[in-house]
Amino acid sequence: MTLTVKHLADLKPAHFNWSCDDGVATIRLARPERKNPLTFESYAELRDTFRDLAYADDVHAVIFLPNGGNFCSGGDVHDIIGPLVGMDMKELMAFTRMTGDLVKAMLSCGKPVISAVDGVAAGAGAIITMASDIRIATPQAKTAFLFTRVGLAGCDMGACAILPRIIGQGRAAELLYTGRAMSAEEGERWGYYNRVVSPDALEAEAREIARRIASGPTFAHSMTKNQLLHEWSMALEQAIEAEAQAQAICMQTRDFERAYRAFVEKKQPVFEGD
Repeated sequence: MTLTVKHLADLKPAHFNWSCDDGVATIRLARPERKNPLTFESYAELRDTFRDLAYADDVHAVIFLPNGGNFCSGGDVHDIIGPLVGMDMKELMAFTRMTGDLVKAMLSCGKPVISAVDGVAAGAGAIITMASDIRIATPQAKTAFLFTRVGLAGCDMGACAILPRIIGQGRAAELLYTGRAMSAEEGERWGYYNRVVSPDALEAEAREIARRIASGPTFAHSMTKNQLLHEWSMALEQAIEAEAQAQAICMQTRDFERAYRAFVEKKQPVFEGD
């Protein structure tokens, strides 16, 4: 079987805004007048895009950016929540598995994902930030896992597994039980946000982080992302052995040799991802 390497620089999605430049892909959710809600179609298209990213050799980092002063208000009340009320169990399970597949695709895409949050990041919007590798925010960011406020459990799209690992069990439990918004200041203090920057600096900061990642040893970055995901369920001895194997693989790359030769020659290494 031959795996097809996909080129996503010229992707033209129908349900969100996409651009790609110098190995950095940018996603902006659409409909800023509604605070960028998700629909059945945008969920599915995002899931499929992140699945394809695992095989894309022209994308090395991904940025989720806000649109119109907000990140994402979650599932659209009229386009998603209304129809869900009338679905049977089989249809509901198909939907909830699809939304979970978006998180799995983000975690398994092999590319570092950066969320730059301004304004509202609620429900599934908060989940997208949670499933990202790096998160930055403006002081105006309000992040709410508000599922209980619409009569649902807080255990949505992996929140009960991932959120406690980021901010701790007690803090995660409070947010998931109450559905209240986490402020940017809380998020930074709790380790959810890597940093808080002014709205004017948000996009530039996200792009600088992505640029630095994309200019690095991208094969090794994909290995790091893989280990960050899979070591959750490993015992310490298993994790150390897995990292030994991963690092030995990386030592066979040309980027590792390039770094050594650049050090000897007192130059900055130029990585090519092989």
